[in-house]
Amino acid sequence: MLHSNPLINPPTLIETTENIRYLIVDSPSQSTLPIYLQEFERWNVTDVVRCCEPTYPKELLEEKGIQVHDWTYADGDQPPGHLVNSWLKLIRRTRMDAMERRKAGSKQVPCIATHCVAGLGRAPVLVAIALIEDGMSPLDSVELIRERRRGAINSKQLRYLESYKREQEAGSCRIC
Repeated sequence: MLHSNPLINPPTLIETTENIRYLIVDSPSQSTLPIYLQEFERWNVTDVVRCCEPTYPKELLEEKGIQVHDWTYADGDQPPGHLVNSWLKLIRRTRMDAMERRKAGSKQVPCIATHCVAGLGRAPVLVAIALIEDGMSPLDSVELIRERRRGAINSKQLRYLESYKREQEAGSCRIC
């Protein structure tokens, strides 16, 4: 049975490890936010990363225990280094929290949702960085995301990801 979803671009789940998942979405609006909140609850979203200007009040998510991070950067561009560092720290914290919850008997896997305006550029680039940090090749990470979210990642962003160096290669893995 197909899952009926009233959103134009349904959320895209990327799951590669047992400790964390990623949900790529387009930007919620005031009117669609209740639908997104249902999706966030469904996938156990703990954090939302907004890569674009806010289009909804974050307080509604925070009331549900979801932390919102406003990490805006230019449409069609690559993320600046300080945002990549913040992203990697968020992943590391989420993984550590997941391991602690697992030790306590929880079977829920946390999920980080990320969005830009259409969920095709900035948000997928962050998820691709996470996949590369997990050891996936840049092209495989882009292929996986594009299989599930057609049109994701433009040519400028692809070049950035192809040249992206994992933190582990630089001598310190920030999300291990």
